[in-house]
Amino acid sequence: MDWKDLNILITGGTGSFGKKFAEIVLAELHPKRLVVFSRDELKQHEMRQRFPDTGDSPVRYFIGDVRDKDRLERAFAGVDVVIHAAALKQVPACEYNPFEAVQTNINGAKNIIDAAIDCGVRRVVALSTDKAVNPVNLYGATKLVAEKLFVQGNSYAGASGTRFSSVRYGNVVGSRGSVIPLFKAQCKTGTLTITDERMTRFWITLDQGARFVLRCAEQMHGGEVFVPKIPSMRLTDLANVVAPDCKIEITGIRPGEKLHEVLVNEDEARHTLELEDMFVVQPLFPWWTREHWAEGQPLPNNFRFGSDTNPRWLSDQELRAMVEALE
Repeated sequence: MDWKDLNILITGGTGSFGKKFAEIVLAELHPKRLVVFSRDELKQHEMRQRFPDTGDSPVRYFIGDVRDKDRLERAFAGVDVVIHAAALKQVPACEYNPFEAVQTNINGAKNIIDAAIDCGVRRVVALSTDKAVNPVNLYGATKLVAEKLFVQGNSYAGASGTRFSSVRYGNVVGSRGSVIPLFKAQCKTGTLTITDERMTRFWITLDQGARFVLRCAEQMHGGEVFVPKIPSMRLTDLANVVAPDCKIEITGIRPGEKLHEVLVNEDEARHTLELEDMFVVQPLFPWWTREHWAEGQPLPNNFRFGSDTNPRWLSDQELRAMVEALE
């Protein structure tokens, strides 16, 4: 793909991921046009100060909501690649407002698929989460449904040329809602709260996530769920790195929270291929061929990529470097 010839649109473009994505794309790929699609005019105004849309800038700002298919169709006109990052993702908020989560995360995904097919978008990459695997909360359940929609969207597209894939990864360092700002705020009290001292999580930086999404957009055939091989960390280790002199208070696991997250479960592993730095969950399409991802290797029986059994763990030094990079 030659990004210089492409028109790119990112939904939820004023979020943490969207801003990092725009930074990388504008500095390194120089697209013909980059459309930032979001529903918050203030955040667009603030983002415009960093990425202007005047003069010969390829950036355009588009107010809209993924719940509104008509608005999506207007925004998708002439667009080649869509990165779908818009979502309601705060677990407690989704639990308390379930209909709103469904409207944005599920109905919004359907609207993206329909609009992309109708407008002739070539490629769509949707952002997913480890919480979509064996979900125990509504947020994870809505993202699981969205993944299934984006896989099957390829069958709806048929021979039209529009292709859909998803990228699934874990907690993002420094994103809105990240635990690091919470820990830093709690430092002032002398006590950090952790729900369970056994808790582990996958960890990825915004830069790594954005670059992985770009790579998958280039390599996708349509229907895959891409999973990067990312390290795990223990919440207690992170707490000790952020505030080594603070006391840790165990508050008890919250509704909808897991001790450990999973990025590839045992059932998916049967149709997943392993590459050097990622897994590719293959779709179960009758038209899917072995020529796709022929370099990939099948996974062993009962394979599971979980945050607690991950062979790669972040050291205190690596965690400290990540925390310091946010300051």
